[in-house]
Amino acid sequence: MKQIATTFFSAPQKFLFNVLAVIGLSGMAGFANAQGGIPIEKSFPEIKSGEWTGPRLPDGQPDVQGHWSNTIANHNNFTDPQGGIPNDPNPRPADQGPRAERAPSRVSDPADGQLPLQPWALEKVKEFQVGFHNPVKPEFIEPLARCAPAGVPKSLYWHGYEISQYPGYVLFQFNSGTRIIHLDNKPALADNIKLWNGDSRGHWEGNTLVVSLRNHNGKALFGRSGEFISENGTIEERYIFNSDRSRYNYVATFTDPGVYTRPFTLTIPAKRYTETDTPNGWHFEVEPASHAGSELILEHYERICAENNGAFGITAAQK
Repeated sequence: MKQIATTFFSAPQKFLFNVLAVIGLSGMAGFANAQGGIPIEKSFPEIKSGEWTGPRLPDGQPDVQGHWSNTIANHNNFTDPQGGIPNDPNPRPADQGPRAERAPSRVSDPADGQLPLQPWALEKVKEFQVGFHNPVKPEFIEPLARCAPAGVPKSLYWHGYEISQYPGYVLFQFNSGTRIIHLDNKPALADNIKLWNGDSRGHWEGNTLVVSLRNHNGKALFGRSGEFISENGTIEERYIFNSDRSRYNYVATFTDPGVYTRPFTLTIPAKRYTETDTPNGWHFEVEPASHAGSELILEHYERICAENNGAFGITAAQK
């Protein structure tokens, strides 16, 4: 089944999703309860790198196209994904509960699940966690609230997204922008060119998409808990897919000597949604497209502000 991404939000319910997405009225855990059953995992299976036995595209790539979303939580808290926003003065009941009953940290190395921040960087993160709830400085405004791209790695756990593939490329279509992974051996960008999603160069090893990521602009945050990578940081990513195309695990090592005391590894699980699933306003934001053909095309929602059509997702016609 071929799937495409839509460019605009138009229906009222899409607009509502936009507003919720941009101003962040709900974290994934609370939103799941409000929507009556969006699945949130507290654990997930390991997927090992190895042979790909699933379908392939004409250019030989493993066919992993479709709509995907992470399975554990939104961007409210990076190291305690289901724990709610740090220092939230009005925590939601859905964010509570013993730590042992919540999903593990996205940080899989070090083993304690904490980021090895240098002292100055840790203080900066703590300052953001307090300032987020009283943003008296511009730097306390979370970038997504200013219609900026989510960046890496947050794009992978901020709403669902679509993966499309073309000869020499893998394309991620997020509701906060796009990311192209080059498989074509083109030269990397010059060091002085910095991007929200960086510059991605990759190749396939069996069931694993291996990507080297450079050229960040250092402006994105990992979540509302304030963690970050600088423009000098590098990321070595492995997207490990199972051959039935139902899941993949993102396993990535981050190296940034100016911010962290050592490299660290993240693990983020994802599952694939298909036409048999019900759109749910967060992980699977799609609707059938109207067109003359008989083939089912699912259009993926995109935030209005990603197209620069209005501050905080509101156009002049909707005010």
